[in-house]
Amino acid sequence: MKTNVLNFLRRACPYLLLVALWRLAVPVWNPAGILALIPIFYCSFVRPVPWFAGLSVIFCFLIDYNSNTLFFWTSLYCLIYALNGFQTFFDLPRAPNNALMPFSVFVGTGILILFFAHISWANLGRDIWTFVWLCALYEPITILIAGAQNDR
Repeated sequence: MKTNVLNFLRRACPYLLLVALWRLAVPVWNPAGILALIPIFYCSFVRPVPWFAGLSVIFCFLIDYNSNTLFFWTSLYCLIYALNGFQTFFDLPRAPNNALMPFSVFVGTGILILFFAHISWANLGRDIWTFVWLCALYEPITILIAGAQNDR
């Protein structure tokens, strides 16, 4: 019985963490639930989890809904998902630091595009903070997911 519960929690960890990070949206620390992009990126590209891509599209849409960006993160995710099909050029599962650099390019590109859509000093500060915060929390959250799945 105990083994069944642990196996369930191992398999459910990325899904539960995704829902929790999106749900814990706070304006400064997690605007529009954007921290959910960490498990979305990690479990879709670096360590693919079965059936996670469909849920990722739904949660990218929910992040768009919370932040009033019309299909922005959803479109960016679908573009990166399509580019990931060219695995001869991009080998994310073997990238160092759980693919922190490709994640920072993914998030940084999105934040930069959003900044140029609405240029102001307040947006610049908010966007820099969001980018630094996402990149700082990427490694601990991915270690948590990998540890829960006994992937390391």
